[in-house]
Amino acid sequence: MLMGKLKKISGKECIKIFCNKFGFSIIRQTGSHVILKKETLEGKVGTVVPNHPELKLGTLKNILKLAKIDEDNFIQYQ
Repeated sequence: MLMGKLKKISGKECIKIFCNKFGFSIIRQTGSHVILKKETLEGKVGTVVPNHPELKLGTLKNILKLAKIDEDNFIQYQ
């Protein structure tokens, strides 16, 4: 099966997917950066999402890496 590719999305869309599909909660916001956290069996996982109109793909990949979310998992919700 061919997997899709990451698409550029807005910070707002990214935050919505993290909260609705992956169980993250918004902890706080500093400027345009929104801090998200989630409790897992391994402990707390957190990431930072810039609330920009469009996230660059490199930025989105780093956000996913911090959040320990597989790209393929994320793609299905885009």
